[in-house]
Amino acid sequence: MSRRNLKGGAGSARSTEVNTITMQVDLRVRDDVALGEMELFGEVLATVAASDGPLSKSELDEALGLRR
Repeated sequence: MSRRNLKGGAGSARSTEVNTITMQVDLRVRDDVALGEMELFGEVLATVAASDGPLSKSELDEALGLRR
């Protein structure tokens, strides 16, 4: 965290940083591979959250949509 964020000023430093980020990112670009990986990770997290303990290999495979 930078010192300017610790001073309690909600002024221009933060808004400048945010504005710079939006100028550097083209929101029209879509990364389907990354989105797919995030979806799989979310499925695994949801399965882990619903589990009483560590997942077995078969439970993990099921969460990832793999079949033997």
